[in-house]
Amino acid sequence: MTEKEKAKMPPRLSPEEMDLFARLVHAEAAGEPFVGQVAVAASVLNRVKDPRYPDTVREVILQVIDDYYQYSPVLDGRINLPANDSAYRAVRLALLGLDPTGGATGFYNPALTDDQWVRTRPVTKKIGNHVFFR
Repeated sequence: MTEKEKAKMPPRLSPEEMDLFARLVHAEAAGEPFVGQVAVAASVLNRVKDPRYPDTVREVILQVIDDYYQYSPVLDGRINLPANDSAYRAVRLALLGLDPTGGATGFYNPALTDDQWVRTRPVTKKIGNHVFFR
């Protein structure tokens, strides 16, 4: 198998990684439409594939850049809440390759952030309350 073919394969997740991933999706997108939950999961996987970010789902979710957690649920503890079935389904679909974001590596809710940096990023899609970007 070539490196290019390997890069296209979804990562294999342990049950613990799957649970962490679903908890992140639940915490970030529980109030969003289902496609928005898939989009959040897909953006995490896009980071795993992007050389600017860590190589595993766990490392991407727990990453700190310039003293900032990349995902607010990790900072505020919502990551520790159990995920619902919808979040697990969204993660499974993203792992199968569904990416409604157009290749986004991040997202934000404009009503909930004052971060000006995210607003300078190229937008790939708006889904529910989230803006997805590269």
